[in-house]
Amino acid sequence: MKIALLSDIHANLPALEAVLADIEKQKPDTIYCLGDFIGYNVWPNQVIELIRKNRIASIAGNHDLKLAKLLTKQDNCSTKESSDYAYQLVGNKERNYLLTLPRHLRIEFQLENTSQNMLLVHGSPRSINEYLLEDLPEQYMIDMLQEFNANMLCFGHSHKSYHRILNSGKEANKRLHLINTGSVGKPKDGDPRAGYVIITINPLSNISEKDGIQVEFIRVEYDVEKAAQAVEVSLLPDSFADNLRKGY
Repeated sequence: MKIALLSDIHANLPALEAVLADIEKQKPDTIYCLGDFIGYNVWPNQVIELIRKNRIASIAGNHDLKLAKLLTKQDNCSTKESSDYAYQLVGNKERNYLLTLPRHLRIEFQLENTSQNMLLVHGSPRSINEYLLEDLPEQYMIDMLQEFNANMLCFGHSHKSYHRILNSGKEANKRLHLINTGSVGKPKDGDPRAGYVIITINPLSNISEKDGIQVEFIRVEYDVEKAAQAVEVSLLPDSFADNLRKGY
């Protein structure tokens, strides 16, 4: 089975269009989005429409849920530069969609007569705002996966992709997989190209084995200048445009 994962689009329509075109070439069996549709760029409604048009199962990110707090905020950004302008662009139906998205998705596989659980989150299972950075202590990550009964944890939020394999500690040959998808619309690793992940699961293998799954991080060229210039002619801070160009 081939699964495509994308996350942290942040209203960057040119990046999302390029990623979806590339995913179509990969011919995955299914696609999941791990949240943060909005913020930083000027196309939140178009991004949401495209995700829904493609029937991509999705969860909420921290920027998406930020809309709930901004509903009561009386800060008029119509004539001044503000990062909140990105959220004011979100339409009513799009806001309702984001605020009703689930926080987690769990997928259970039956491989080699054992149950294997993939948990999809935005930040972490404990908090939508938690950063699961690659250098976190191994035991901390193992305890988290065991607490939430997951063999595979897939997440975004930090905008930096990685695949980390851990030994569970209970069984010598049982391994746990941590997969950070990186970011479609706002990479922070110095590479401005859009990013997503393809996970391939071999039916003859066990996810808990080291080579039980294949994880491929894919980067896609898109019109960065189009996105950056759209920021610069909007009421968003110009620093957002600089970050797109620099991949941060």
